[in-house]
Amino acid sequence: MSHHPNAPGTGPEDGADPGIQAPNLDFAGTTPYEDYVQADVLTHLQHPLSDDPGEMVFLVTTQVMELWFTVIVHEWLTAAEALRQDDVPVAMAALRRSAWELESLNASWKPLAHLTPAQFNSYRSALGEGSGFQSAMYRRMEFLLGEKSASMLVPHRGAPRVHAELEKALTEPSLYDEVIRLLARRGYGIPNAVLDRDPSMRHESAPEVERAWQKVYAGEPGDELVQLGEALTEVAELVWRWRNDHLVATRRAMGAKTGTGGSAGVAWLEKRAQKHVFPELWTARSHV
Repeated sequence: MSHHPNAPGTGPEDGADPGIQAPNLDFAGTTPYEDYVQADVLTHLQHPLSDDPGEMVFLVTTQVMELWFTVIVHEWLTAAEALRQDDVPVAMAALRRSAWELESLNASWKPLAHLTPAQFNSYRSALGEGSGFQSAMYRRMEFLLGEKSASMLVPHRGAPRVHAELEKALTEPSLYDEVIRLLARRGYGIPNAVLDRDPSMRHESAPEVERAWQKVYAGEPGDELVQLGEALTEVAELVWRWRNDHLVATRRAMGAKTGTGGSAGVAWLEKRAQKHVFPELWTARSHV
């Protein structure tokens, strides 16, 4: 008697070793894996708008980037809360995880990094006015880094929940604000003008913060704050690499043409790539 090809116990992995317990294949509803990962939802969120087969790669890669933005925001919120509680080890663990996640995020450029202008043009019109700078989750990442800008809420006025979340993130202290407050609590002489600044404004480099990092780095290499500084520096470097990879991929795909969404394209990305987050961590190194 033949078995149904999909019957439990007749899969391609059966028969390898009768002494090994086979996995359970028979479930009353959806599989536990599907219930947890929601894979069916994720794999049916792709709706290309052109007939070009390359658009699917662009769309999926962009969606993957959004998922990485989401988990990195989670890590940095975890780190910020831990710093408020003076729990540096928990903050460090979250920052180190985020570094690996940033590595994976940056690797997402690889499928797009060698697009020719003709290949990109074949589905570029499907984007319309869509542009990555409109990503709400990426904007939350930038806000957590101290790159605050109230004007970046404007594109989200038509989505009340998203707008409210971004407005809250704009007015809350950034991750770096919490780091500076920790330095102040540890006695590093941060003035009130820095501590009490409007958190909705972009972080500007302060000489007192630079001097604090000088003192931190003049201590023992294994000191908790030195290690925190190095974890933050790793994050900052990977953010810089993300911006540069974005710049290079865009330059290859579209040269100096106007960017999607009406941005200046490469010129705008070049300006972004020149900036470092957590600036005093970089300038303090010249004086240690």
